[in-house]
Amino acid sequence: MLSKMYFCVTDFIMRKKILVLGAGKSSSYLIKYLTEQAIAFEWQITIADSDIRAAQKKIGRNNFAQATWLDANNLNALTKLVSMNDLVISLLPPSMHAEVAKICLLNRKHLVTASYLTEEMKALHKAAERAGVLFLNECGLDPGIDHMSAKKIIDDIHGQKGSVFSFKSYCGGLIANEYDNNPWNYKITWNPRNIVLAGNQTARYLEDGKLQFIPPQRIFNQIEKIKINGVLYDGYANRDSLSYINSYNLHSVQTMLRGTLRKSGFCEAWDVLVKIGVTDDSYKLNSSKITYADLLEALMPSNNKSIKKKLEQFTNNPSVINKIAWLGLLEQNKISLRDASPADALQHLLERKWKLEKGDLDMILMQHLISYKLKNKMHQVTSTLQIEGETEVYTAMSKTVGLPLGIAAKLILSKKIKEKGVAIPTQSSFYLPMLEELAKYDILFKEKKR
Repeated sequence: MLSKMYFCVTDFIMRKKILVLGAGKSSSYLIKYLTEQAIAFEWQITIADSDIRAAQKKIGRNNFAQATWLDANNLNALTKLVSMNDLVISLLPPSMHAEVAKICLLNRKHLVTASYLTEEMKALHKAAERAGVLFLNECGLDPGIDHMSAKKIIDDIHGQKGSVFSFKSYCGGLIANEYDNNPWNYKITWNPRNIVLAGNQTARYLEDGKLQFIPPQRIFNQIEKIKINGVLYDGYANRDSLSYINSYNLHSVQTMLRGTLRKSGFCEAWDVLVKIGVTDDSYKLNSSKITYADLLEALMPSNNKSIKKKLEQFTNNPSVINKIAWLGLLEQNKISLRDASPADALQHLLERKWKLEKGDLDMILMQHLISYKLKNKMHQVTSTLQIEGETEVYTAMSKTVGLPLGIAAKLILSKKIKEKGVAIPTQSSFYLPMLEELAKYDILFKEKKR
């Protein structure tokens, strides 16, 4: 009896332990995947969030998972949690990842995130190598699946002695066409803060061999119209496409652009909000005492005309005016937030107006357009991913962000990924096994070549 008990206790101690920091919108499918895999691999999963009820709800009944309350700003509590696990998946705000990484480094724990690789994270590369741990970043949707799928095509071209001359890649988290029922043709499926502040940094890219910049005030005005599967979209440039020239090994490329997709007409209306100043996050208002109409009027040129007339003077586009009016920015409804910036007030409004309703399904749309030269002939490959969510909880966004994180965790813990240091998933040792498993979940690209 004693021997049997000894082995049970030892087995529990030897279980691999995964800590997930954050149980927000993008975590649902990740938690589902991890708790299902935990049964086969005998992992112990801990979901830590300041909203413990949300974490518990996403776990459901599972003997291999537990929820715990965490204030991520409490470094002592965070350090204690990290020290008790083998691998950390951070869904915290990107600004917090570096601190999490430093704690992981001190405790020799692996770290996986879906966020952009920062200079602060890059600086930990040598130390992470020495500690024998991997800090894998940009391992979600965009960035993440875009890197893996694009790099596979690029490496195949290079393997045939071809040269890539033009690379364009666009991705959008959108509402599925069947549930597209508001004037903006858009609903929120990911972090609303990022939606409101999108385009607040200068975009950098390469076009026909020339360096190009788009300042924030022109991001939503300088767009490309793209038709995918018979539907017209706006494509606007992401902040920095140039850094991926080295990551993708595209040293002969003449055009390099990564961008975001919205339904046609969205960018024109959002551009007006940017120019009016509603997306500004640089100052605070006495917001609890004013209405949305007051805010809009305060931001627009002063005259004796009504708020609607002022808006009509600002833009004579009826479609844009309709979109802004539909949001409620012309109405005398209190903002009801204390010390909010204009961006805060707008976010508060959008979270209600662009909410996924019960039964709504979202859609992820991604497309790579690659031109290359092979055997003295020019060719083009178009690779497209279009998938819909399963429910308003298990969204396509949650699936495409969460699954790569979960799969990466499994590959790291099973030692099928052996790299150490700081990385993004552009090496074949990352993308080949990950794309193979993603295909089992119907995350598949359709390629057309000519």
